[in-house]
Amino acid sequence: MFSNQIWFLKQMMRRLWFTATLYCLFGIATALAAIWLAPYLPEDLPRTFGAKSVDSILTIIASSMLAVTTFSLTTLVSATSAAANSATPRATSLLLEDRTAQRALSTFLGSFLFSLIGLIALNTELYGERGRFLLFLSTLLMVALIVVTLLRWIDHLAGLGRVGETISRVEDAASGALSAHRRDPSLGARAWQAPPAGAIDILHDTVGYVQYLDMASIGRLAEQLDATIHVTRRPGSQCDPSEPIAHLVLKDHGQTLSPESVASLRAAFSIGDRRSFDQDPRFGLITLSEIASKALSPGINDPGTAIDVLATITRLLAQAPHSEPAPVRHDRVYVAPLSDEELLDAAFMPISRDGAGQVEVAIRLQKSLAAIAAAGIDDRAACRRIARSALGRATAALSFEEDRERLEAVHSRLFSQAD
Repeated sequence: MFSNQIWFLKQMMRRLWFTATLYCLFGIATALAAIWLAPYLPEDLPRTFGAKSVDSILTIIASSMLAVTTFSLTTLVSATSAAANSATPRATSLLLEDRTAQRALSTFLGSFLFSLIGLIALNTELYGERGRFLLFLSTLLMVALIVVTLLRWIDHLAGLGRVGETISRVEDAASGALSAHRRDPSLGARAWQAPPAGAIDILHDTVGYVQYLDMASIGRLAEQLDATIHVTRRPGSQCDPSEPIAHLVLKDHGQTLSPESVASLRAAFSIGDRRSFDQDPRFGLITLSEIASKALSPGINDPGTAIDVLATITRLLAQAPHSEPAPVRHDRVYVAPLSDEELLDAAFMPISRDGAGQVEVAIRLQKSLAAIAAAGIDDRAACRRIARSALGRATAALSFEEDRERLEAVHSRLFSQAD
């Protein structure tokens, strides 16, 4: 598992400013490299090429790339706003982490700084003939990079901010978290066991969501203290001072727990204002269900999008479970479980509530739950329970008798043998 520091660095690398900074540094270094590399070129080489036009080319790049960068950034902001309004605000972070958009904006900004530094160096006569020739070659490569990036960016703009594209991005994030959860539901620790009497409650003084658990640090602390640690707050859980984040059981009951040890255990819990997709498979399912609920709202009234979301959730939850459990890497640590019922509730309960009055959505929900139960999910009883609950909601909401009869017939066909 990554430590908290590596996880934090990974989060920073996803930010738009990080990629833009790297491209800007590369652009500046490329412009200045012509000064340092010029002495290594043959003296008569620049005379065979007409590099006098580099000034005008750099002027064109400098004047146009700033406008293109501003326009592209405005487009990205508009796309995230559209996604927040038509889908859910929880998906906007995924749009801002889009690698194609980040590379495009960073390339435009980096090329602007490249041309600006090049013009400054030319006007201060830092380049000789050989340096001007190297700058000319670098400028041609930069123009080719700009053209390729523009073409990719134009193609990418066709789907940026659309509901279907947003659903796909959330599906990718949820799929990664669910796959990791299926491989290792206890995050490398032992399956949950209730702590014995006398366990020390560890409270956290920060209010927020657990975004990341540094299991390696928790395991090392348990070894150092010769203790077992029962983690009660896994990623996605809300943390506050009223409930313990973990219970610590010391082997030597006469041993005292130092404030430094408590601080080390608290530091293994990364707490933030918002949930993260990385170790939280429920968050992706909740985000998908919010998109469906928004589509089913009276102001939008788009049951087709809700049905698409149900198909996406079915693909995610109907994946074959792993037959072999992951090896235990931290044998002194126990992590609270995340049951199939919690995943199913997160995915289907909001849709069953908001789509109860639309028969096509209610029928698709019954079929989705039946498909997930048939795919081999461990808790098939949870699928049947949610299906019966959704049937009750829809029966109460549907006013047309034939719609109710049709829905009841579908439920009976799919779940009668299971019941």
